[in-house]
Amino acid sequence: MDITGRKLFVKALIEEGVNTVFAYPGGMVTDILDELYKTDAIDLVLPRHEQGLIHEAEGYAKSTGNVGVCIVTSGPGATNIITGLADAHYDSIPLVCFTGQVPLGLIGNDAFQEVDIVGMTRSITKYGVTVRDRKDLGRILKMAFHIAKTGRPGPVLIDIPKDIQTSSGPAEYPKSVSIRGYKPNETVHIGQLKKGYKLLKGAKRPLFLLGGGINISHANESMLALAERTQIPVVTTIMGKGAVPTNHPLYIGNSGMHGKYAANIAVSQCDVLFSIGTRFNDRITGDLNEFAPKAKIIHVDVDTASISRNVVVDVPIVADANLAIEKLLEWAEPQKTEKWLAQIREWDKENPLEMRRDRGMTPQMIMEQINEGFEEGIILTDVGQHQMWAAQYIELNEKKQFITSGGLGTMGFGFPAAIGAKIANPEKPVICISGDGGMQMNIQEMATSIVQNAPVIVCLLNNYYLGMVRQMQQLWYGKRYEATCLRRRKECPGDCKGPGENCPPYVPDFVKLAESYGAKGIRVFREEEIAPALAQAKQNNVTTIIEFMIATEDIVLPMVKGGNPMSEMILSK
Repeated sequence: MDITGRKLFVKALIEEGVNTVFAYPGGMVTDILDELYKTDAIDLVLPRHEQGLIHEAEGYAKSTGNVGVCIVTSGPGATNIITGLADAHYDSIPLVCFTGQVPLGLIGNDAFQEVDIVGMTRSITKYGVTVRDRKDLGRILKMAFHIAKTGRPGPVLIDIPKDIQTSSGPAEYPKSVSIRGYKPNETVHIGQLKKGYKLLKGAKRPLFLLGGGINISHANESMLALAERTQIPVVTTIMGKGAVPTNHPLYIGNSGMHGKYAANIAVSQCDVLFSIGTRFNDRITGDLNEFAPKAKIIHVDVDTASISRNVVVDVPIVADANLAIEKLLEWAEPQKTEKWLAQIREWDKENPLEMRRDRGMTPQMIMEQINEGFEEGIILTDVGQHQMWAAQYIELNEKKQFITSGGLGTMGFGFPAAIGAKIANPEKPVICISGDGGMQMNIQEMATSIVQNAPVIVCLLNNYYLGMVRQMQQLWYGKRYEATCLRRRKECPGDCKGPGENCPPYVPDFVKLAESYGAKGIRVFREEEIAPALAQAKQNNVTTIIEFMIATEDIVLPMVKGGNPMSEMILSK
């Protein structure tokens, strides 16, 4: 018996085990939403903006490993998720996003709220298609979920015209699907892996560089076992943070533009760099000619296109991280790295990661209190200085997860992603570390947090500026703070060099804004107030913004100027 497209759509979601959908209504998806109304098997989350919606789906997916599902209408509903699609693409987050579309007969006629969303997003999705025949709907839906979660995960976009939703067709939903030209690698080339391990075993200064692929493939436990068995030190990218516990003696720290001094020097001095699950983007490599200049480089990645694209490697290995590491564990033996580890520790003593403690409350103090106050939980960040401080000072273990926007660096990501993570993990504390700039980009999702009973603790670092750009202006643009001061008004002098006694008040008042949504707000000025504020927020049963008033002049150090070698770090102001 034939059924309507909308009925098959809901049937497909249930078959795929989807229990939560992030959706915003509009004329071209009303039929789908009407069908969802008839089932209790799927919870529908109504955000307050489509950009918040897709970031919530990202947080949901990233915190669980499951596919995040979005539904938006045609036209502006579809275009509003483009940033989130790009974010998910760069950070390998599995999403299936459904967009409504005008009826087939109107496509190409500039109809009301018609856009070619598939064409617009072709470069930032793993797969995108407009369904043009009702009989293909089931197969396309199955393909969408398969592609999103296999190989290197990523976003898929399915555009469904309104008449496809209402037309009748086959009721069957496929159990499996075979896609010509799409064959994710599910093995590891043993010969290449042995070649890489032979190089590693012969190294005097070996180093593991771990990226987000470790966390995506849930290879953390096996990676820790490999590091401990070989006694080889570990550095991570920001996306790889948490690949091994941050308090482990073999863990050096993050490398890259704001990486730890010892980590960056170790990369520049190692003789074999064994990299797993990283794309070698410019924030990690700096000047490509000076990246790991003394090292033979082995690169394990599930995505063939990521290997030797930015850094030409000596031993390429296409494989899932966990699969490759499990195989390496069969051969791994202890290596003599005592002198190498001692040298790294000496570099760490020369330039430790530390902010001054004699000038009042600092971001480091805030991160340390978060470490002490939460034995487990999910910690998310927005994008900016606070993100880098969190990446530097937040401690992670098997009970804590760190989620951030790495590849695209999307301001406005943190808060909605935290809501999505909380919806997916109601029993875990969820902490969002944000800045005053990024928080305002999707502040409307406070309403979503309240109505969904998804309380998030927001640690908002307020320095009155768009801090990361202000930092660059301070260091390299003669303190010409153009378009970064969030207190600036039309009457302010044009040549302002920073905050002073005559600065206008900051807007908004985040405490009052939180209260207007039915949330809580706390403002913190001093170090001794940090722990009590966090304790109070833990007791609240609603989202709580803790606004930490930090110094404007605090900057993230170390820092490497874009395009410079990672060994050339700015270590002090």
